[in-house]
Amino acid sequence: MIPSPASVLSYFETKLLVETDPSDVYASQRAGDAFVFVDVRDTDAWDQGHASGAIHIPHGQIASRAASEIAQHIPVVVYCWSPGCNGGARGAVEFARLGYAVREMIGGFEYWAREGLPVEGLEGPLPRRFDPLVMPVRPPR
Repeated sequence: MIPSPASVLSYFETKLLVETDPSDVYASQRAGDAFVFVDVRDTDAWDQGHASGAIHIPHGQIASRAASEIAQHIPVVVYCWSPGCNGGARGAVEFARLGYAVREMIGGFEYWAREGLPVEGLEGPLPRRFDPLVMPVRPPR
C-alpha cells in the first residue's frame, strides 16, 4: 500500500522537528543560538575526537547528570558516532523522558568530521578534513 501524500507530509514534518544535521548545527553555533550540544558516546570515543562546542554526557549517564548540568529550558542536540549507531536516538529518548526539547544530529560525529567542521581531541583542535563524498570541496585558489 502506498501512503497518502498527507501521511507522508506528516511523517517528514515530524522528522524535521526531531532531527537536524551537522551543517545546521554548525550554523546555529555560529549564530549564537541557545542550545546545548551533547556527545553521548563513551569516554574513549570522546577522547579520540568530538565536535567543537559539544559537552560529554554518555547516554547511560543522562538520567543522572542532565538536570544538574543543563537547564531544562535550553534545547538539546545530541549525537553519537554515525548513521550506523543508535546511541543518539537513545540519548534523545533519555532527554525527552526528562522533559527536554531535544533533537538528534543525523550523521553523528562521522558526518560532522567528514564535512570538515571543527573537531577537538584531548590535546585541543584536530586538523579539519573535507570529504568530497559528502560535500562540494573546492581546490584552494
